[in-house]
Amino acid sequence: MLTVNAVLEWIDDQLQVRSLERVLWIDPCNDRLIVIDLDKTGALPVEREMSQVNKAVTDGLVIKRSVDPYAKLISESQIKEKDKQTRDRWWSLIESIVSDVPDIYDPRLRGAMVAQIVDKSGVSKKYVYRSLSRYWQGGNKNALLPRYYNCGNPGQEKKVTETSLKRGRKSRLGKFDPEKQGVNIDEDMKQLFRVGVRLYYNTKERYPLRHCFKMIQENHMNLGYASVHGVNVPILPPSHELPTFGEFKYWYEKEFDLKATLQAREGVRRCHLQHRAVLGTSTEMSFGPGSIYQIDATIADVYLVNSMDRTQIIGRPIIYHVKDAFSRRIVGLYVGLEGPSWNGAKMALANTFTEKVSYCAEFGIHINEEDWDSAYLPQALLGDRGELIGFNSDNVVESLEMRISNTPPYRCDWKGIVEQSFRIANLKSIKWVPGAVKERALERGERDYRLDATLDLHQFTRLMIYTVLNHNNSHWMEWYNRNEFMIQDHVNPVPDQLWNWGIQNRSGHLREKPSEIIKLALMERDYATVTPFGIRYKNRHYSCQKAIDEQWFERARNRGSWKVEFAFDSRNVADTINLISKDGMSYEVCTLLERDHKYLGKRHEEVLDIEEQEKLDLQLYQSNAAQSDAELRAIRESIVNEAKQQTEEANENVSLSNAQRTKGIRTNRTVSKEAERRREAWNLGDMKPPEELSIVQKVQEGYKPSKQSSYLDMLKKQNPGGS
Repeated sequence: MLTVNAVLEWIDDQLQVRSLERVLWIDPCNDRLIVIDLDKTGALPVEREMSQVNKAVTDGLVIKRSVDPYAKLISESQIKEKDKQTRDRWWSLIESIVSDVPDIYDPRLRGAMVAQIVDKSGVSKKYVYRSLSRYWQGGNKNALLPRYYNCGNPGQEKKVTETSLKRGRKSRLGKFDPEKQGVNIDEDMKQLFRVGVRLYYNTKERYPLRHCFKMIQENHMNLGYASVHGVNVPILPPSHELPTFGEFKYWYEKEFDLKATLQAREGVRRCHLQHRAVLGTSTEMSFGPGSIYQIDATIADVYLVNSMDRTQIIGRPIIYHVKDAFSRRIVGLYVGLEGPSWNGAKMALANTFTEKVSYCAEFGIHINEEDWDSAYLPQALLGDRGELIGFNSDNVVESLEMRISNTPPYRCDWKGIVEQSFRIANLKSIKWVPGAVKERALERGERDYRLDATLDLHQFTRLMIYTVLNHNNSHWMEWYNRNEFMIQDHVNPVPDQLWNWGIQNRSGHLREKPSEIIKLALMERDYATVTPFGIRYKNRHYSCQKAIDEQWFERARNRGSWKVEFAFDSRNVADTINLISKDGMSYEVCTLLERDHKYLGKRHEEVLDIEEQEKLDLQLYQSNAAQSDAELRAIRESIVNEAKQQTEEANENVSLSNAQRTKGIRTNRTVSKEAERRREAWNLGDMKPPEELSIVQKVQEGYKPSKQSSYLDMLKKQNPGGS
């Protein structure tokens, strides 16, 4: 149905737009309507037959447009006061005649009406007709507003010649000298600007735009060079012969591509990360819970201590979060000392795919299953290029049938959901505990915050579990874009509520698999050695019932050791390892032997810490032992040299053959033993017989008996009454 003010689009036979017309008045009694051409400047109303227009609409030759392309969508408050006065002045001239319908649409009557206005106001007839045409074409009186946007031939560059007058703002010197008005920016000047921007602005040095402008003037607009103190200095023209910085900035902003400039100055990676347009949300990537999980790691801003020796500061832990893109729920957590790598990602995924009640119980936290029921596998996992690229992630894809995607290098913003959770954890918990990293550098004399480290790894993990539960159950996300169905169901933007709503209304993305398959797919594989002392792995020894039944250790002692494959969980590697069967479908649990119980109950990272400390202690001890050995060798050489000298002197004074020296060894030993007994005998009176003292003194002083005498004869002569 045709209505007043409707816009009709006439189509020709080649389906191209012929013209646009606005309906000004409809006379149903006489089967006619009045329209005006919208494309012709100064057009006036014409009459058409209603039946012909309706037939053209039926035949598809006329389309009634739902959007008026000429309507001015501007509020009264946005119109400048000066423009309002112009509009109201022209409106006051034609207001009395445009309401005289249908006479105003009759050319003869309209001419008489316009003539009366001209006589009363004194304005030109041309301006009255122009005002009427603009009003009818625009559909309302705002069409009479000044059309500044048509001034100046927009969209086309003005040609500049040597005789062209100065455009734009004139130089201040032009007030005193007409020859110093300034210069116009011609094509040659713009080419210099283009070259200068590429050379001095779109560079990694990131010089400011004013520096670029000065370099263009000095290097490309100079009159030559002069030697000043032996240096070539550019000679610049007078200021009125140079463009101003304002002119250069205007042409730069008008012509140059901002995105290309940012990429040249900041680099493509930084430009995408910090300067790109942000038009979408991560929620659009996922349809429901389990569509996409995002995984990432960060170094916590807190220092921890060793649980075995709390005087040792062990540095900052690594936190892994796995987050559901749809609900923003944290579905997996891992806290450890393993740097961002597959080992850490594996532990986070293992926690994600298994139930959380027993996990929390390990840290003394008792929850119900519904408090954190997210033991499911997603359809896709989005992570960094580091952890999820390689052989280990390929095993996850094949075994767990899960698609893995990685963000481009240096594009952590593609995982904004999980990145945001680290900031929230830091604000809620980490920055308030002792040993937290301060935002500013330490001032002179200020206490080192690392010395305030108090929590160990186990205690910090407990804190992170409570932080995750708080986030999932009560974190209100004001920025979350809920759809109309969530609003109708009164779903609050809280992760747990969004998760539960998605499970009920958008299920089908979450999957389950037996825990054994998940463990075997994620566990790290390695080889251990069967020895007579147990199954050895990194100086720790294990045993299992299968090894005992099949007499592995006895065989290793008699036939030699051999290698066996096993899988282990880094969270509890010190307690158990799991021997993999030959078919790869089962495993045998091996427990730690009592000889290595010092590692029992310790986390993998703490075990590595202990072993590293033992190696350090051994290295420090070896240094002391080496020094002691050096001292012993020096003393030994001194004693040996002294003994050699005394023995050589004794042999020189007594001429004994080798046979004579070796013949009386037993007798000589008996004499020496008796002398030692007498010397070591306990005497409560602390007195010794003079005979014994004289013998000992003589022996110590190098007493040399005659070659006919023996030590036994000597003793008999000294002690004739002895036995």
